[in-house]
Amino acid sequence: MALQILECDGTFYITGKINATTSNSFTTHFTHVLRKHEEVTINIDNVKEIDRTGVEAFKRLQTTATENQKEFSITGYGCKDIYYEFTYHKAA
Repeated sequence: MALQILECDGTFYITGKINATTSNSFTTHFTHVLRKHEEVTINIDNVKEIDRTGVEAFKRLQTTATENQKEFSITGYGCKDIYYEFTYHKAA
């Protein structure tokens, strides 16, 4: 399934799978988005699957946002792997 990214009122809605096939284009796209916007919110309600490379893509984007003093948020009830990955690192 192709990854679909739609933007509405400053929130980017992701539909599909973030995996080894799609994570490079996902990271490239949002690296450019982070250059243009001070705040980026990604909604993952419709993400059906995320593998380790997808989680790593989100971590790279978070690092890029932090380094460039940008706000980066992930919202929604999508894949729990992202939630656990980020809450684990915040707690540590």
